[in-house]
Parts: sequence; structure tokens; C-alpha cells
Amino acid sequence: MQLISLVTSVLKSGDDLLSILMQSASFQENDILVLSSKVISMVEGSAIDLTSWSPSDDAKKWSAQCGRSAEFCEAVLQETERLHGSIVGTCPGALLTEVRPDGLKKGSILTANAGLDQSNVQEGYAIGWPKDPVKSVREMRSCLKEKTGKNIAIIMTDSCCRPRRLGVTAFALAVSGIDPLVSQAGKSDLFGHPLRITTEAIADQLATAANFLMGNAAQATPAVIMRDHGISLSDDEGWVDGIEPEDDLFAGIL
Repeated sequence: MQLISLVTSVLKSGDDLLSILMQSASFQENDILVLSSKVISMVEGSAIDLTSWSPSDDAKKWSAQCGRSAEFCEAVLQETERLHGSIVGTCPGALLTEVRPDGLKKGSILTANAGLDQSNVQEGYAIGWPKDPVKSVREMRSCLKEKTGKNIAIIMTDSCCRPRRLGVTAFALAVSGIDPLVSQAGKSDLFGHPLRITTEAIADQLATAANFLMGNAAQATPAVIMRDHGISLSDDEGWVDGIEPEDDLFAGIL
């Protein structure tokens, strides 16, 4: 499999992201384009001006606990409410939120700060997920098809943490043109033992592979093309399903 980094200048609201990416590389049939959710939010104009927030008492309370500014915590509270979620924990530097955005068919998403971050955005602002990630990937795939004539899948990603593991990997928020999950239940292992519950998180695995090149600092690499991957593209589109809390292996620690 080839992973092709697409390096750009600093992007801003209103930029034509796909045209800029097409200046960095040509696309081929069956490519998978992996994109940072934050860069999509940026060009869509979804950055949040924190100076416009008046922190509530709750925001000040969470600020004292996690060490982030009260304005940032207020933005997290507002975004958590928009995504039908709640704050379920805290640590130095972050609030752990559980959200169930409109359109998510199954489960919820555990993520830091309701997806908001103050990295790779101008001073005094925060950046999170696009307002409608599914609409964003749908329109981007359609636009790519129109511009290139190629069948190309889109994966929108964000960085994340995992229980009891230090450091960040990545996960897929929404996809268009690829099955994000592939069940292995009923298949046999090397010794003929049937698998019972294994599901390959294909989109998450690809998200983390791309994130290795995209980085989380000043790499200016908001996208990666994946080629020669051997994955059949599809018409699957939407948020990537999660798991219901009662079925989650980690349910007992929340």
C-alpha cells in the first residue's frame, strides 16, 4: 500500500481544499483520501472565536479542574450540548466527553473536549469537527468525482487517546465510499478456531496509518492518499458506528 502525503500552506476559511490538494498530487481510481476533520472545519469557517464566549459557572468549575481556560471550557460545554453529550471525566489539560451526534446510528463517541482543540488554529480560537461531517464527506467525494472522473473514497479523521495507553492515535469520524467496519465473525483463525466477535475497524486502522504522516504539530499535512490498498470501495456513507455502553469492554471504568 502506498501512503502519499499532501502538504499544503496554512489553510483558512473559504479556501478550496480539494483544488489545493489536487495541486499536490494526481488522483487515481480507487484511491482513498484521508482528511483531518480540523482542516475541513477550518475551510468551512467553523473555527470558534473564544473571545466571544462569556464563561458560565460550570465552565469556571471545569477550568479549575482541568487547567484549560474558562472560555475554552465554555466552548466545550456548548459543543457537548450541540452533540447531545455529557462530560464524563477530566484530567490535566482535557475534559473527557461522550457525545451522540445527530445521524450516529449506533453507540456514542468518547473524545477529548467534544472534539475541540486549540492546536493548528490562530491564537484565541478553537477548532473542532465540521458542523455536519457526513455532509462534508459526501460533498467532497462528489466534487472529487466531478473534478477527476475517478471513484475515490473519503475518510474524515481525528486524533484520539485510548484507555490506559499513552499518546494519541486516530479514528475515523465519517466515511463516504468505503465500509468502515468488516466483521470477521464466523471465519477461522490459523488453527481452525472460529472467530466469534472480532470486527476489523478498517477505517480506524487507515486513519491511524495516515495520522502517522499527517502528525499533530507543524507538519502542514492535512491529507493522505492511500493507494494499492486492496480494499473494495462501496457506497457506504455516514458516521462510523460505535458500540453501546452496556456492550463496551471498558464500561466498568466510566
